Order: sequence, then C-alpha cells, then structure tokens
Amino acid sequence: MLKNTLNALKPGILFVLFTFFSCKTASSVQVKTANSQDLTVISKDLKWSDKMALTLMKRHPEAYMIDDSKAPKWDYVHGLVLHGFEELYKRNPDPRYASYIKGYADILVESDGTIKTYEIEKYNIDMIVAGRLLFNLYDTTKDNRYLIAMQTLKKQLENHPRTQSGGFWHKKIYPNQMWLDGLYMGEPFYAEYTATFENGKNLDDVAKQFEQIQLHATDPKTGLLYHGWDESKQMPWADKETGNSPNYWSRALGWYVMALVDALDYFPKDHPKQKELVGYLNNVSESLAKYQDKSGLWYQVTDKMGKEGNYLEASGSSMFAYAFAKGANKGYLPSKFKKLANKAFDGLTTQLMKVDADGSITLTQACQVAGLGGTPYRDGSYEYYVNEKKKDNDPKATGPFILAALELNR
Repeated sequence: MLKNTLNALKPGILFVLFTFFSCKTASSVQVKTANSQDLTVISKDLKWSDKMALTLMKRHPEAYMIDDSKAPKWDYVHGLVLHGFEELYKRNPDPRYASYIKGYADILVESDGTIKTYEIEKYNIDMIVAGRLLFNLYDTTKDNRYLIAMQTLKKQLENHPRTQSGGFWHKKIYPNQMWLDGLYMGEPFYAEYTATFENGKNLDDVAKQFEQIQLHATDPKTGLLYHGWDESKQMPWADKETGNSPNYWSRALGWYVMALVDALDYFPKDHPKQKELVGYLNNVSESLAKYQDKSGLWYQVTDKMGKEGNYLEASGSSMFAYAFAKGANKGYLPSKFKKLANKAFDGLTTQLMKVDADGSITLTQACQVAGLGGTPYRDGSYEYYVNEKKKDNDPKATGPFILAALELNR
C-alpha cells in the first residue's frame, strides 16, 4: 500500500525537487552575476572610465582591498577612488558600482555611526575625504549611522589645530604646516557638509583654507605652488624666509586644483568668495599649462622638465586632466583647457597605459607616495621626489583617471 502511494507521488516529488534545485541553481547564478559580475573579459568597446573601474573591481573584489590593503581601513585613497565610482554611477547606473561603494562604507561604519580604524585625536586631515561617500548613502538610505559618521568628521574639522592665520594643519604630527594635499583632503567634504546641513554658513572658512595656501605657498615667478608651507619656518625643509618647501610636486599641485574644482561645486555664483576661488584656479592652471610636455603629460617635479631622473608621472597628469576638463565644463576656465585636458588624456592612454589580454588596464609611472618631514626624514629635494617608488595603478592615479575620463566623455 505504502509502496503504491509513494509510486503515485513520485512524479510530484521529482517535480518539486527539480523546481527547487532549478531555482537554487538559477538563484546562485544570479547572485554570481550581481556580485562577482563575471569580469573575466573587459570589453575593449567600453569607455575608459568603465574599463578602469571594472579592472579595479576585478583585481580588488572588495573595495577595502584597493591599494592592496589586507584589512579594512578608513583611508583617503579609498575615498578618492570611490568618489570616481560615484561620479561614474551617475553616468552609467550599473548597480555593481553602487554596491562596491556601499560595501566599503558598510564594512567601516558601524551601526552606531562609529568609523572603524579612524582616530579623531590624531587630527589627520587625510581622514576627512572618505566622508564624501556618505552624503549620497545617507540621502538614499536615510540610515542614521552615515549621518553620525559625517558629524564625527565635521567635529574633527571644528577642533582641528590651525596655523595662526586660520589654516588647517596637515596633521597633528606636522605642527604649523599646510600641504597642498590637505586642501583636497578637507575642503570638498567641508564645503558639501556646510552647504547640505548648515545653509553654507562655513563657506568663508572653506575659502580661507585656499586663501592661506595661495598667499603663502605661491611662487610669484612661476605661479606654481610649493608642496608645503611651514608657518613656523622651523622644519629643516622649510625656506628660512618663506617657510616653503624647496620644490613643486605635480601630484601636490594636482590635489590643489582638484580641491578647487570640487569645492566650487558648493559655492553659489553670488557667494563673495566664488570669484576669488575661480581666480586661483585660473592662475594656477595658466601656470601649469606652461609646463605641459609635448606628450600631454607633466613631470614628477613639475618645472624640471627633462632633468636627469625626472619622469612623466601618471597621477599628477590625471589630476590636471580632470581639473582642466571640469573647470572648462563648468565655465570656470577658458575652453582651451578642455583641449589641454584631452591632450593629457591622450598621453595617459598612449604613453603610460598597458592593456592586458583580458581587457583590464594598467596605468604606469605613478609615484606611490611622497611627503615632507616624518621618519625616515623626507627633505623635499629634487632627488627625494624622483627616487620615491612608483606603483602601477596606484589609486592616486586611477581615481583621477576615472574622473578625467568622465569629464572628457572618453
């Protein structure tokens, strides 16, 4: 009797089992497609922005792995690259990009808004920039932890040590010093925060940061800005009269022009400081244009073109391409800068780019890191800058490269 019943039920059981496993298989395929996105081959027909983003996702399956990080950390390089992904998502709303950004934020921002690995008491301006990723996440999810994390970063800025004239120190361990890098690390977040949550009440203070570095670090002869300025003039690298470091570093200048074009997004045209900032952008861009190599690229030490040891460098060149293109697109800069940006982008893609058989791309000749002071001591000399290590697809090059590609629609 039981045997007959089972035989009668068998077709139904088989159908249910088949349906269950079919659904399971289809579901697992969907999950694979949605999360790991079969990135085995990156189409050569894609735009450069997508090629670079997909390359990074392929090589770093989780966004915290960017820069070959072994464990999640709150860091400026992730903020820079993932801001590029944010802008890319606006043009190409591929859910993979949004998921990659959110994955980074969610592994680092706890449910109570605490940011893992972040230490406010270090007063390191580099730690502010990744906060830019939280505005859109908060806006789209209304998850309060993102707001609390942003408020924490704003609290750092409220208490951040400053020069006597009101400029943010680069880090607590670098007293009395402003570096060009710090303008990008702090000001776009600060400008967006005050525009979003405070009706722009602190935009004058944002502008003050640019005013201070412009006033103290600009060389009247070349129009370029030195990498760092020590108000106390105590650092061995600092000029005893001006307090400036001895050389122009293209990436530092790149941070500066990117800071200007990004912070300007939050200055209304009728704001009293808007024209001033646009003026700074024009002045430094005109000066930089004089040092653009015939290849379209810029040298690691900006003004020492062709000097032994100097090389055409990817991160500074990508940053200038982005700032020139965005500046021209926004009407801050004359249209000729769009042409200079395209020339720079041509240089990046023909001189410094490697394309692998699977379609993934590698931007070469990027300086890995450079700074001033610290241990071991960095003296800001020409020899120091040209001998720092290079790294392929360094995030300080790949992030601006994505942004430049988007502004140029390449």
